[in-house]
Amino acid sequence: MKRVSVVVLGDVGRSPRMQNHALSFAKAGFHVDLVGFGGSRLIKDLDGHHNVSLFLLGDFPSKLSKLPRMLYYLVKASYQFLQLFMVLFSCAIHSSHVVVQNPPAIPTLAVAWVACVICNAKLVIDWHNYGYTILSLALDNPDHLLVKIAKWYEHGFGKMSTLNLCVTEAMREDLLYNWQIRANTLYDRPPERFKSAELETRHQLFIKLSNEYPEVFGQKDRLSEFAIKVVEEITAFTVRNSLGKVIERDDRPALLVSSTSWTEDEDFSVLLDALEDYEKHATDSNSNLPRLVCAITGKGPLKEYYQNLIAGKQFKFVSVCTPWLEPEDYPRLLGSANLGVCLHKSSSGLDLPMKVVDMFGCGLPVCAIDFKCISELVHHNENGLIFKDSKELSKQMKELLTGFPKSQTKLQAFRDNLKGFQELRWDESWNNVVLPLLGR
Repeated sequence: MKRVSVVVLGDVGRSPRMQNHALSFAKAGFHVDLVGFGGSRLIKDLDGHHNVSLFLLGDFPSKLSKLPRMLYYLVKASYQFLQLFMVLFSCAIHSSHVVVQNPPAIPTLAVAWVACVICNAKLVIDWHNYGYTILSLALDNPDHLLVKIAKWYEHGFGKMSTLNLCVTEAMREDLLYNWQIRANTLYDRPPERFKSAELETRHQLFIKLSNEYPEVFGQKDRLSEFAIKVVEEITAFTVRNSLGKVIERDDRPALLVSSTSWTEDEDFSVLLDALEDYEKHATDSNSNLPRLVCAITGKGPLKEYYQNLIAGKQFKFVSVCTPWLEPEDYPRLLGSANLGVCLHKSSSGLDLPMKVVDMFGCGLPVCAIDFKCISELVHHNENGLIFKDSKELSKQMKELLTGFPKSQTKLQAFRDNLKGFQELRWDESWNNVVLPLLGR
């Protein structure tokens, strides 16, 4: 059996595209050595797959984080280089291809290249973004010496690959004209598990979330005493009656979902400001705006900062929670929502947010913040809306949700327009683009 190594220098469970790669290789008859860090559960179809072996890396010692910045980066890169090389060498020696996610570039690209040379394997880089542009955001200085070194490194080792994949046409053109690297565009497409949720599935999810976030998803107090006697289960959105039938509530709030890695390239103050403006207008009895539940999912370094900001808001018509969902519950939440919001602004301006792909797979219309190539995915006034700032986002939210749930004319039009997007899924796209490259 042919073998491939799939490498991500991050939490594998939070790397959906690389998990999709691994699963597609396994379905195509390859044995996959999946290398990365632990922390989050793998998707259900990948976890325990007979064609997949998982190799987890050890975390960098936290006690070394107090080192001076330059020394910290050097020590961390050296530590990860040695650790990744020892694990990857044992895998690559049996592999025909080593598929690497970029970024992070340091030290992944160098380790993978060395392992491929020694083991006579082919290096495949999947370009999600540029690592040096993310570093420039973190350092808040695009001219920093570290940024220049990172760009030189990424460019140099990137040119040593055998095959290259990328996530947008804009990135393919940039790689070709600025770095002389030929890549094939493999757009993110939603796997089959991302689909609109049935009413029973939604209700079960809302019951689960109402136990974890009763102040957001519970809200039983608006039902009359008579109504409470004839229902068995109650959430803010649905009820199960005494006959066991699930019914949507006429007074249900709208459910808005946003997902994030809580990093510098997503400014969530834009959404919070829009929610404040929505709250202000919703208090007007003539607004005809529904109550709004906003669920922001994900993990990341800035999560606590934004949670503190959210806690300071005095919302009455808006409720906000920040759950971390199990892999199987995330598609169910997207498939149960009424509107998605994306605040991802690419550090390079050349990648697209996979979260929008997943939302579209569930038939969920999206309001997305504008940046260079977002129009490759979100078509304004066709499958969603593009906004530039919090005022424009608030205006769009009010436009789409006025009269909800009785009136959903524009939302329904967007959902109808997404049906064509839902027809092409990840497996078919991967088989069309990647499999021919492997046999070349």
